[in-house]
Amino acid sequence: MRDTYNTPLNSRYASKEMSYLFSEDMKFITWRKLWVVLAESEKELGLNITDVQIEELKKNIENINYEDAEAKEKEIRHDVMSHVYAYGLQCPSAKGIIHLGATSCYVGDNTDIIIMREALLVIRKKLINIIAALSKFADTYKKFPTLGFTHLQPAQLTTVGKRATLWIQDLVIDLENLDFVISKLKLRGAKGTTGTQASFMNLFNDDEEKVKKLDKLVAEKMGFEETYKVTGQTYTRKVDSIVLNTLSEIAQSAYKFSNDMRLLQSMKEIEEPFEKNQVGSSAMAYKRNPMRSERIGALARYIIVDALNPAITASTQWFERTLDDSANKRLSVSEAFLALDGVLNLYLNVSSNLVVYEKVIESHVKNELPFMATENIMMEAVKRGGDRQELHERIRIHSMEAASRVKREGLNNDLIDRIINDDTFRMSEDVIKAIIDPSKFIGRAPGQVDEFIQECVKPILDTNADLIGIESKVSI
Repeated sequence: MRDTYNTPLNSRYASKEMSYLFSEDMKFITWRKLWVVLAESEKELGLNITDVQIEELKKNIENINYEDAEAKEKEIRHDVMSHVYAYGLQCPSAKGIIHLGATSCYVGDNTDIIIMREALLVIRKKLINIIAALSKFADTYKKFPTLGFTHLQPAQLTTVGKRATLWIQDLVIDLENLDFVISKLKLRGAKGTTGTQASFMNLFNDDEEKVKKLDKLVAEKMGFEETYKVTGQTYTRKVDSIVLNTLSEIAQSAYKFSNDMRLLQSMKEIEEPFEKNQVGSSAMAYKRNPMRSERIGALARYIIVDALNPAITASTQWFERTLDDSANKRLSVSEAFLALDGVLNLYLNVSSNLVVYEKVIESHVKNELPFMATENIMMEAVKRGGDRQELHERIRIHSMEAASRVKREGLNNDLIDRIINDDTFRMSEDVIKAIIDPSKFIGRAPGQVDEFIQECVKPILDTNADLIGIESKVSI
């Protein structure tokens, strides 16, 4: 529809896979699955529920009669009871036992946990593929010298591959935290209106063991090992805050990468992919804007700010539950996942298709390295019988003149030529050029890349080999 607002998270950024998880179909199908497992579990524990009723419910799990539910909700203003009514129309023999003993949060909260876990697994898969792509890049360029920067000023050399390990390390930390959060997610379970399970105690004639078993059976049937031991009407809203904080952490890592890429592209050292017919600017036809990296930053910023929503919601819940969480939660949780999915789609696309301009990087190194190499040159000259104080003064004079030539006249850095032609240093051109070989100024960078990939990254990739291999294309 073009006459109403449609979220760009669906139309431009998120994958169909992630969009489906937050769709009405996923939500209401999961509600019905929860009603089925509740009925099954109650039957197994002795309530008067028949196999015929359960089979009738199962046959209609995915056959959702939305029009009936929507018409009923306009009448009674309650979404859960509207869907109980609509399900009952399709399952006349079972309508009396749908939602038996449960409160709205039985389907609402349990579904939210189920969807979040599925969405976290999608995020995890994409995170691992980005780590794999960046690891290949890091290994390829682990020995290739490039200018390091501190304060955005040229500093000692690093390598293109070593810099990439900094991006990967952030993602490895994110993955560790993500795995912890996934492992700790629990179902709300069957807890009743204020979390006391009073309605289920009535159903099972105060048989506490059966009520406890019901809670466990529902969790197991929905693929969870545990439920939260205590709840109010809802699971604690701290769970949503923890989940979105984790998404924010991943967004922070992606944001950092995208900023580095934008700077590198401005320096013409490394570019994100730029398609044959892509237009960089409506006015400046020559431009190759870092659109993908800019979009990563834009969406990441949204996620980081959005993570405040569940934090505030968790802080402001009253006693067992207030409903001011609901409208905010519908937006903040789903949109954080959809936006991060868009970020990771872009991140994977960029990291898998980076374009490196080696000659430009070498030129930048060549322009700055002479200043960094002066200490090494001076020490070698002292070894050959030179006077340190005199050599230091000669280097200072040559450095000032070379810097002036670069900054004031826009010419190349001729510091090394000046030193070569200065008899004070008593060294041939070949000796001096050997001293300023960039590969001698990168320290342990190649070894660090090897160790990091072997010790930190390879175990992750080996363990998750079945998840590696997805591709990401940017459609808009």
